[in-house]
Amino acid sequence: MKTIEVTVKDRLAIITLNRGKSNSLNHEMVTELTDILQSIETDANIGGVMITGKEHFFSAGLDLIELYNYNEEEAKSFWYLFLNFVSKITAFKKPLVAAINGHSPAGGCVIALACDARVMAEGKYIIGLNEVPVGIIVPNSIFNLYSFWLGKANATRSLLEGKLFNPEEALAIGLIDEIVKPESILTTAERKARKYMAFEGNTWSKSKINIRKDLINSTSSDQTADLEIMLKQWWSPSTRAILKTIIDSLQRKA
Repeated sequence: MKTIEVTVKDRLAIITLNRGKSNSLNHEMVTELTDILQSIETDANIGGVMITGKEHFFSAGLDLIELYNYNEEEAKSFWYLFLNFVSKITAFKKPLVAAINGHSPAGGCVIALACDARVMAEGKYIIGLNEVPVGIIVPNSIFNLYSFWLGKANATRSLLEGKLFNPEEALAIGLIDEIVKPESILTTAERKARKYMAFEGNTWSKSKINIRKDLINSTSSDQTADLEIMLKQWWSPSTRAILKTIIDSLQRKA
């Protein structure tokens, strides 16, 4: 695997996002994440998973530079792939904990939202769904994932504002569960994962799936209609102009 690293420690799989400086999500990375989670889910020797990033990024979200240059067929293929990944990770049966070691906007936040618990490092980091200011229409399935933790009112306000939270704000609104010093994040996240893993596996798993029943139905339903609306906006001149401005800024910083 080129974009993620996987180690197993006493039945706990640790997935480290490892693609460039910011762990931005592209077709290859989403495919590798989907494949490894499917493999782990059926591996009786693994009881739980922890996902983390490196340095100051959990994941900066989708790789807008790469996505901007996709043709229509490539863009459509990617969005289907990404929403399928969201469906798979939301319905993942084993304990799944996010160790959010740094920035986690947009797609990075989506990965964290699908987890059972989120531990975030203290510092000048951001997390949240900021797609609307970028010109991207958020599918209903991802809004439902957001509101699963924040509640509909807070999720609605935050989504329509493109609100990005610092760790303290994220904790207060229920987006994350705990803030720790950066050097303690892996230990704390591992402790949470092992707490879940200590329960009788089938009971815990079935309880998780029951709790998430409506959410799983939402993320796994046919989203063709939503995607058509989303892709129409993706190719609109206004969204392309916003994306081009963002990409130019990113490339200057690089």
